[in-house]
Amino acid sequence: MNKDFFVYILASKKNGTIYVGITSNITKRIWEHKNNIVLGFTSKYSVHKLVYFETYSSPVTAIAREKYLKGKSRNYKISLIETNNPTWNDLDPSSSLT
Repeated sequence: MNKDFFVYILASKKNGTIYVGITSNITKRIWEHKNNIVLGFTSKYSVHKLVYFETYSSPVTAIAREKYLKGKSRNYKISLIETNNPTWNDLDPSSSLT
């Protein structure tokens, strides 16, 4: 059984505060962010909107990509988001259920 790993970007709003993370269960992790289960950066700054993600089959590759993105400028991350999600829609499938 292959396991996927996700590198994701959350935002508070369009051009707002952004956060880069990694997980092997994106549905659960986004739910945790949105419900402030773990106190920290995303709960403090209300960064709950999934605006970008990438999928990897290797945890090593996903971790390297997360570190790479965290080292890039804010403008680079915004450009990445806007190239793939120009309206900054919440890509979390469960967000359409509420």
